[in-house]
Amino acid sequence: MEQLLNDFSPGLFVMQTLIMLVLIFIMAKYAWKPIMNSVEKREEGIKDALEAAEAAKKEMQNVTADSERLLKEARTERDALLKEAREIKESIISEAKEQAQVEGDKMIKQAQAAIEGERKAAVADIKAQVASLSLEIAEKVIKEELSQKGKQQKLVEDMLGDIKLN
Repeated sequence: MEQLLNDFSPGLFVMQTLIMLVLIFIMAKYAWKPIMNSVEKREEGIKDALEAAEAAKKEMQNVTADSERLLKEARTERDALLKEAREIKESIISEAKEQAQVEGDKMIKQAQAAIEGERKAAVADIKAQVASLSLEIAEKVIKEELSQKGKQQKLVEDMLGDIKLN
């Protein structure tokens, strides 16, 4: 430090101070304002970017809320459609069962009527066959009975005895 004090020159000091003041004046006059303006513009740009980011964030939240609301509405509508489809399915199945039951009952009644008709026809046919067989048997028995003269005479007398005269 002593050496610095020994080498100190007041003229040099004044000259350096004067140069320094001139440089500060020039800087203040020509460079300080453009530097400050660019710094202020930079600050405003950052501030605007932050505001835009905040606005985008709010918009994104709104879009997210809207999409969640739409998704919820879509799910509700889907559930309603599925419920309606189930009800329609159950209704169709119920109607088909009822119709099948009615058709089944109708077919059973028709089958019963057909069976009854076939049974009556079979009974009538059996009666006709029995009557035909009875006549054939009676014819054969009568022929056998009437083939002899004595039997014919006795049959006529028995019949005459059965008839009552008034």
